[in-house]
Amino acid sequence: MNTVLITGCSTGFGREAAIHFLDRGWTVVATMRDPAASTLPISDRLRVLPLDVTDAGSIALAVSKAGPIDVLVNNAGIGWLNALEGTPMTAVHGIFEANLFGVIATMQAVLPGMRDRRSGVIINVSSSSTYKPLPLLSVYRASKAAVTALTESVALELAEFGIRAAVVVPGMAPSTNFATDILGRIAKGGWFPDAYEGFARQTMAMMEQSATGEITTAQDVAEAIFRAATDAACPVVLPAGADAVSWSKGD
Repeated sequence: MNTVLITGCSTGFGREAAIHFLDRGWTVVATMRDPAASTLPISDRLRVLPLDVTDAGSIALAVSKAGPIDVLVNNAGIGWLNALEGTPMTAVHGIFEANLFGVIATMQAVLPGMRDRRSGVIINVSSSSTYKPLPLLSVYRASKAAVTALTESVALELAEFGIRAAVVVPGMAPSTNFATDILGRIAKGGWFPDAYEGFARQTMAMMEQSATGEITTAQDVAEAIFRAATDAACPVVLPAGADAVSWSKGD
């Protein structure tokens, strides 16, 4: 029976991916910072473990408890939408710690076992914002572009050991906590520097309007993650959702 470890399973893409794998007979190690927050269905093939991707000790403990891991899904991360001028350096460091450095650390934790077994798959989750420039996403976009670049290169390193690496690139998913949180912050005011507040409101209004068309659902992302895990012919970079596919083509 195959085992998948997924980070960031409390909500959104990670939670949906965990359910998707469970429904297909896999053993799932669903991780999150606070397992008490889990709303995943009870299953004898499910283990919920604490894991904070910004804490090396937390990663090591979760990986040791999980046992042999066939597939790692690096889904955990944080969103950010603000002008570069309004992004404190403490926030920049936090975004890269969660979105990039945590991905690297978790990969490093599982790779020795995969290399010894000469098998395994690593799937990292990026963002369709990497396909084209978007305002107010500079720092977030930079962190996710780095995840894509990292995965493309590491896929070449690992192929000779029988290990595959792929990056799933979700499109816009307005129903996720990321969008809800940003809208709430804008509504309260004072989130953006004064000079950018009007521009920010216009940008979010445009995003909300575009969300009435083709958007990405959590199910789209779960299906793409599962395909990357099970299809050896899957491309290294896999867009998830109709809008992500369109953006990947330059539309």
